[in-house]
Amino acid sequence: MPGLEPPWQTAPEPITLPPDEVHVWRAGLDVGSIALLRLRETLSADEQARAERFYSPVDRARYLAGRGILRALLARYLGTRAGDLRFCCNAQGKPALAPGSGTEDLRFNLSHSQKLALFAFAFRREVGVDLEYVRPSVPDDRLAERFFSPQEVTRLRALPESARTEAFFHCWTRKEAYLKARGEGLGIGLDSFAVSLAPGQLTDLLIASDDSPEAGRWSLRALAPGDGYVAAIAAEGKDWSLALWQWV
Repeated sequence: MPGLEPPWQTAPEPITLPPDEVHVWRAGLDVGSIALLRLRETLSADEQARAERFYSPVDRARYLAGRGILRALLARYLGTRAGDLRFCCNAQGKPALAPGSGTEDLRFNLSHSQKLALFAFAFRREVGVDLEYVRPSVPDDRLAERFFSPQEVTRLRALPESARTEAFFHCWTRKEAYLKARGEGLGIGLDSFAVSLAPGQLTDLLIASDDSPEAGRWSLRALAPGDGYVAAIAAEGKDWSLALWQWV
């Protein structure tokens, strides 16, 4: 069917990342104790210290797993050791590989919710990914009015009540993925642009914004990460295809 995304697949070994592709990996964060120990050993002292600040043992383990899987995937693309990777952040907090290592052309982004995580990778193009677990208790009119554009609020209210929760999260993840790709944080208001609320696995979602030339530089696509979750991926340009990989 037109517009349907490719299925989540097992990645080849070795894996390559052509300039005209964006890769998204799906990973469960509730790994076994032995796997978690191996992932933790690759983390920096700062990452391990941050993990210790989590009050919940489950949240702590999922953070460790997420950071360890990110390092393992980056190392797989770069042909290096996961523990040797160094990170930095821009002024708005978007993570990147540290300059001077010769790896800066590999761009990445990650998002996690509950027991699932998504990791996005691209070569010389910025990417952003957002994943949310659909929680019926979250959406309400006040939250939509605070963060969504007037067009989005109108569309949300026009939907049957039974469809509003999922539509809310479709809207939220698409907006967050776009903001994360641009890497400008709160410099762009969530209510300053509009996206589609339509359900399903959609490609080339429209971004309507007052800075339309800038918004037109980006492509936004919906993802289907699994039952109970919604997600979206945004990347620079229109000339890329999507590959979806399953972390095993």
